[in-house]
Amino acid sequence: MGRYVRFLFTIIYFAFLFSGSAQSITGEEPNTLKEFQDINTPSGRFNVFFNSVNRYQEHSAYDWLDTVKIYLSNAQKTNDTIATRLYQVMQAQIYNDLGEYDKSTALAKELYFAKDSLDTESQKIVLDVLDDNYANLQLYDKQIEIRKQKREMGITENVAFYDIYSNLGLYRKARNQYIMEVKPTIADNDSYGLAKYHSKVGNYLRLDNSAPTALSELKKAKAYLDVYLNDISVQKSEAEIFESDLLKADIEGNIAKCHVMLGEYEQAIPLLKGSIEALEASPKNAHRNEIIENTLYLADANLQLERYSEAKKSLDVDFENIGILQSIKRNSLLAAYYDKVENYKNAAMYYKRNERIKDSLAQKQSSIIKQQLVTIVANEDLENSQRLIDEQKRINELARSEMKAKDERINLVFISLIFTLLGFAGLVYAYVKSIKNQRLIAEQNHIIENALIEKDSLLKEIHHRVKNNLQMVSSLLSLQTKNTRSKAAIEALEEGKSRVKAMALIHQKLYQNDDLSVIEMQGYIESLINSVQSVYKKGGHNISITIDAEGTELDIDRAIPFGLILNELVSNSFKYAFPENDENGKIYIHLRKNGDQGYFEYTDNGVGLPEDAEERAHSSMGIRLMNRLVNQLQSKLNIDRDNEGVRFWFNFS
Repeated sequence: MGRYVRFLFTIIYFAFLFSGSAQSITGEEPNTLKEFQDINTPSGRFNVFFNSVNRYQEHSAYDWLDTVKIYLSNAQKTNDTIATRLYQVMQAQIYNDLGEYDKSTALAKELYFAKDSLDTESQKIVLDVLDDNYANLQLYDKQIEIRKQKREMGITENVAFYDIYSNLGLYRKARNQYIMEVKPTIADNDSYGLAKYHSKVGNYLRLDNSAPTALSELKKAKAYLDVYLNDISVQKSEAEIFESDLLKADIEGNIAKCHVMLGEYEQAIPLLKGSIEALEASPKNAHRNEIIENTLYLADANLQLERYSEAKKSLDVDFENIGILQSIKRNSLLAAYYDKVENYKNAAMYYKRNERIKDSLAQKQSSIIKQQLVTIVANEDLENSQRLIDEQKRINELARSEMKAKDERINLVFISLIFTLLGFAGLVYAYVKSIKNQRLIAEQNHIIENALIEKDSLLKEIHHRVKNNLQMVSSLLSLQTKNTRSKAAIEALEEGKSRVKAMALIHQKLYQNDDLSVIEMQGYIESLINSVQSVYKKGGHNISITIDAEGTELDIDRAIPFGLILNELVSNSFKYAFPENDENGKIYIHLRKNGDQGYFEYTDNGVGLPEDAEERAHSSMGIRLMNRLVNQLQSKLNIDRDNEGVRFWFNFS
């Protein structure tokens, strides 16, 4: 037996020896709790505790609590009041980090009543701890009192209410007040401040079930944070980098939750996992709720993707101090999970558990919210109320002085009453007269509208009849053509008929339009081309015609000369531009208006004009007609001769 004991001790000795040598080889990692213990002064320990970036990375909050309790006990035994207060401030913070808000509140209140014995930094920490405790305990009236105390001490300038509104579920009001109070305080070049701002606004939008808009704001926040992290010109401390990483995790978690709300589960899962992992490194109690929320959303996403084992793993996480609404959501997800795996007994159990929680919540929720809202509104308007009270005092003083002169003002009151009655009678008379005038105006408007409708009908009828008359002239010219044997006369009659049709088409388009003042030129030009092609039945059918006049409108004074000009140009192209073969023939017509100015261009790739075209222009009916029509449009016809084809163009007003 003694041999076995000696052998066991030998093994333990070598294990310790190996452990010590391994530590000496690898070197010890930075240990905040050890650094805390190595310092001899309470103030030094206080600074290490509150200035550490992540004090719970190596040791849990419970390890810290045990250590602080030992130092607190020693300070109390030696009656060291200053050290006792410092350790109590640390203890209150640790209880808050653990979520034991009642214990933290009791200790912080004791310190608050003895705040005169604390330095400014300790007072600020105690007030921050009480502020956070009251928020988690939903004692918003107490929270407001603490914030007022912060303002009186100069810790903060304003008493903010937006986070309290958010806790009460009034997310839109919270967002509006946050934007109003915080946005003016952020500089345009403050990337980190803008990232926090857009993150907060995006989260309020998400909580208000506006996932698409929230996603846009959260992506802005991430972009600003990336700018801040990538800015090498700004020196960042370890604490600032750590806070930035937590903000990034917070933003990505909220982005992921928006994806889940929008049914984009595959995009959400990696973001949720990364956010949970980063937030778990935070010593701050504020991130515990985010970790719970992200875990529940992760379970929801895996459930929707039918990854049941992954979903159950998230739902089995043992959270401390889980909220009522989070508990309801967790029960709903567990019930849904058991439904999916066909364990209906467990599913029914969680459904019933939720019903009991909801019934209990429904009894208390309404009265609590009403009380909290009354308190918040009363405090929010406190300064305005004080001003109203002062104003009321001043009014009362004036009333007392006026009472002394009451007899002297009786006659003035009667006179004022008479004038008031007269004024009222005048208003009644004016009102009655106004009604009569309105009826008269309505009748006149009705008459005018009927007259306008009648006028439009008459104008359409006139344009219709003009078109019919021009069609009759065209028919007469056709009859005359059949009774004429002279080739030159026939051509002249055909040209005349084509011009008459161009004008008739204008009037046809007008009476077919709702607007009788303008003509849509794209459709008119297409109809005109078809009309010209019908005259030259054997020519022009293989020519590629491109019309670029979409959206251009002209009044009748410009449309008629323009139609006649285009009729001449198209007729000439069909007759002369392609004498041998028109299969590769192309005509391009361009018409555009820009404000008060217009531009017209006509080109074809035919044989072009003859060399003596300028001499013929004086004797050519077509050229002379076009020049006069262009002059009527207050412009000048320009002709460009190329190796192939011809180009006519002019500007008009």
